[in-house]
Amino acid sequence: MTSTRSFAGTVPAPDFPTGLDWLNTALPLSLGDLRGKVVLLDFWTYGCINCMHVIPDLKQLEEKYAGELVVIGVHSAKFTNEGETENIRRIILRYELEHPVINDKDFVVWRQYGARAWPTFVLIDPKGKIIGSHSGEGIYELFDHVIGSVVAEFDARGQIDRTPLALVLEREGLANSPLAFPGKVLADIAHDRLFIADSNHNRVVVTDLEGHVIGVIGNGQVGLDDGDYEAATFFRPQGLTLAGEHTLYVADTENHAIRRVNLATREVETVAGTGRQSRDYRNTGGPALGTALNSPWDVLFHEGVVYIAMAGQHQLWTYHPDTATVRLHAGSGREELRDGSLKQGGLNQPSGLATDGQVLYFADSEASAVRRASMDRKGRLETIVGTGLFDFGDVDGVGDTVRLQHPLAVTYKDGLLYVADTYNSKIKTIDPVTRESRTLFGGPEAGWRDGVGGDVLFDEPGGLSIAGDKLYIADTNNHVIRVADLVTGHVTTLVMIDPDGLLALPPLDGKFAGRIIDLERRTVAPGEGTLRLAVNLPEGYKVNGLAPFSMVWSAENGKISLNPDDIRRSIVNPIFPLALPFHATTGDTTLVGEVVIYYCQAKRESLCLVDRARLVIPVTVSAGGQNSLEVSFAVPLPRV
Repeated sequence: MTSTRSFAGTVPAPDFPTGLDWLNTALPLSLGDLRGKVVLLDFWTYGCINCMHVIPDLKQLEEKYAGELVVIGVHSAKFTNEGETENIRRIILRYELEHPVINDKDFVVWRQYGARAWPTFVLIDPKGKIIGSHSGEGIYELFDHVIGSVVAEFDARGQIDRTPLALVLEREGLANSPLAFPGKVLADIAHDRLFIADSNHNRVVVTDLEGHVIGVIGNGQVGLDDGDYEAATFFRPQGLTLAGEHTLYVADTENHAIRRVNLATREVETVAGTGRQSRDYRNTGGPALGTALNSPWDVLFHEGVVYIAMAGQHQLWTYHPDTATVRLHAGSGREELRDGSLKQGGLNQPSGLATDGQVLYFADSEASAVRRASMDRKGRLETIVGTGLFDFGDVDGVGDTVRLQHPLAVTYKDGLLYVADTYNSKIKTIDPVTRESRTLFGGPEAGWRDGVGGDVLFDEPGGLSIAGDKLYIADTNNHVIRVADLVTGHVTTLVMIDPDGLLALPPLDGKFAGRIIDLERRTVAPGEGTLRLAVNLPEGYKVNGLAPFSMVWSAENGKISLNPDDIRRSIVNPIFPLALPFHATTGDTTLVGEVVIYYCQAKRESLCLVDRARLVIPVTVSAGGQNSLEVSFAVPLPRV
């Protein structure tokens, strides 16, 4: 039988109100601008783990229907902090969204379309009429079928417009930094090591406690590959925990896996998870490599067991290395703030773990709560501070008067919990006995400023770890690690010292990872000459004297040859222009130089960035040319 069902809508879709902030596009859009396109509205809020889970589905749909589909993200914020346009801009960068996004902070579009939950999707046909709506995860197969049918129907009518939509992506002009949205941090005072989940670079960076880079785990590509440090791949890793001197466990969040790193042999292996997200809330465990996990956000090793904050499942789990099994530890799977027995209590996107050796503390992010769970499987789940999913704010005090806003990290020392009150951009202490909360560091707004107490500014810190009297803080949206002296109260920014250039990202999938700069053709004389290379930094910036400028040169058909020592070279504190002797032979060639330069703000040396560029220079070698080859390029003014 031939289906006669029409995939055309019947109700006109309300147009977007004026006066809203749009991102990833130069100008606001209207439904009239989108006629001929299938439009998918995605109602989301950026702290919602379920909203994060659908991003891969949306990207897959956008790739399959690149000419026919336009996704519009309608960001209708739950938390106050999520309603700020600049914060939405950062999350667009963090999750690499390439479609237009509206800041619907006052829920105007939400109400127009009758949305009731995050995420909710509304599909609009090429004539601007609503086809239908759907809420929840696991959307790909449903929308693939419907969108494909809509495209076929309207294509037959000649009503599909495949003209590419002109976008101005937020990532354009963004500065590169040695770290990108670092999620968690782990300090190891016994062995003078600091492990950093360099989440958006898909790797783990290892330094000493003073910031000297001593290793990078993972090659920066997205994947779930085991192997040595250079071969291993991750996908936005978060939590880190040590099990002895040589074993590091990593919560590989968007791979839905737990990875184990042998720090002695420099090998990475997957020990739990299948690489696919579990959507079975009845799942209670089984063989570790045969059991799907759901966005593990943090891990903590204690007495032979790895505890897992399973954010996507709203539960706590455990991994048992001796039996290679995983099992449910706490949480019914219902997203609710409910105390009680471990299996009956409700959790809300747990994202940070700590212990005093007796109980497990965790940041229950979506409920803006800090809670504890017994390590005994017959124990209980209790709330220390926090009263509900929609009760949040920035209020110190005692007990139920305390208000936090989406905390992501917690650590323990000497009877106090240190909490990353993430969306308030503050670090607080909470006494688990008296339930008293106090602000330790952080001012009235997000930003970046070192100092003491309330003079310090953070931007959504997401990770904490204590080594001695130092509190290490992953200041996520500032792309840096901060160090708080718990004795003096002074906070500084950790400067990454990278003499071997380990933080420079390699090419991804064979593609150059930096900017490609095509320069005009030059003419030089045959024989001996000098290449003069100048790098022009933005006003207010200077070369980072702690990290090397590096360069690699090559020339097509060998018509230009540099001295062997200059072909591949690293220089600390270079003085530009650099003079590089060469020998030229008559003919045409293309000279290519790949350069990496670290640079910092002159007045705020802790803000250090990296630029990687490939210089492509067509050269004609002939009589009458110059004996010098002048090459210069400008590092763009970064947006940070």
